[in-house]
Amino acid sequence: MPDLFEANKKNIEKRSPLAVRMRPRSLKEFAGQEHILGDGKLLKRAIDADRITSLILYGPPGVGKTTLAHVIANVTKAYFHEINAVVSNVQELKDAIRQAKERESSSAKKTILFIDEIHRFNKSQQDVLMPDIEAGNPVLIGATTHNPFFSLVSPLISRSIVFELKKLSKDNIKQILKASLKDKDRGLGGFNIKIGQDALDFLADSCDGDARISLNALEIGVVTTKPGEDGVIDFNLKVAEESIQKKAVMYDKDEDAHYDTISAFIKSMRGSDPDAALYWLAKMLYAGEDPRFIGRRIVICAAEDVGNADPQALILANAAFQISEFVGMPEARIPLAQAVCYIACAPKSNAAYLGIDKAMKDVEESRTMEVPKHLKDASYRGAKKLDHGAGYKYSHNYEGHYVDQEYIPEKRIYYEPTDSGYEKKIKEYLKQLKNKSLV
Repeated sequence: MPDLFEANKKNIEKRSPLAVRMRPRSLKEFAGQEHILGDGKLLKRAIDADRITSLILYGPPGVGKTTLAHVIANVTKAYFHEINAVVSNVQELKDAIRQAKERESSSAKKTILFIDEIHRFNKSQQDVLMPDIEAGNPVLIGATTHNPFFSLVSPLISRSIVFELKKLSKDNIKQILKASLKDKDRGLGGFNIKIGQDALDFLADSCDGDARISLNALEIGVVTTKPGEDGVIDFNLKVAEESIQKKAVMYDKDEDAHYDTISAFIKSMRGSDPDAALYWLAKMLYAGEDPRFIGRRIVICAAEDVGNADPQALILANAAFQISEFVGMPEARIPLAQAVCYIACAPKSNAAYLGIDKAMKDVEESRTMEVPKHLKDASYRGAKKLDHGAGYKYSHNYEGHYVDQEYIPEKRIYYEPTDSGYEKKIKEYLKQLKNKSLV
């Protein structure tokens, strides 16, 4: 019976996708993540010393979170119990914890409880883990594509070490693909394959740092391409393009990638880098972001960061926003791009933005000032009896359409124009008015 079981297990493994079959079994086979697994790094030291505590592995898909959990279990010779939070429940968690305790009691073997997509667990499910995780049995390894500091409860975070995994580099992906082409037991080494460097580069570029996508594309391309008369499968650039189709951009619309990308987009416009701003715009549009959301952010950037250094920026931004609402994609990308380039290249001033913030702070924290009597509304019956509006000077009746009078009981300086762009003219004009008042 054991032989039959092993044979069946091997048949299942052979039918598994290439990405599963080629999963590294040791740290030596593991590609990438040198920032946490390089020599002398904390996680590498902990694995080598068999001193693993509860971990949260956070990062985009296909970078090795599940694989790393398997490797840790192999290296530390721990029992590996895997749960997927999407389909799990509290009872399954309790059973897994009970089994871990029994295992340790009967065989002194520790258990690694691997929970994939741990962010899917609600607060009560996460709370179930707390007492036993703190005691160290089982050892939790949670994997998530969501920022754990947003998606996991604080007590669970405090009992775990969070490691962020990065997208794999192009060289990492090529290393993985080459290994799978050579491996005869688990990979595609049994096929007679000729793969061009351009095809290899294309897969490594197009998978966007996701090893699973690159391996799946390689496998489907190999098994669906007929060998030539010489028996060789020609995996060329055309085959690579057909195999990978359109790449999936890592962009969750309500989590890290969303906020990080829009942040980079705005900062690029503020930093006067139109090329960077266009790239982040393209990424958001490609990933399906709502053009209206992007348009709103462009409008805010025009007002906040360009301001009166170029008043046309806000007009153009608002036009792009309105146009994107009624034309939709793909045409909306054009006016949005025009506005982005204009704002990125425009002179910058945040003087108006700083001014309103100062004024808001004064209103919030200081004594509220009363409107001077001569500025009060005098249009209604009875206003004259209250002396409202008395003594008001109508600016247009004076030379230069300006007259010196009190507009606020206590003088405040909120708006301080800069020497940038059109705002320099505003600064000079206000200076002239001030000088006229002193005469």
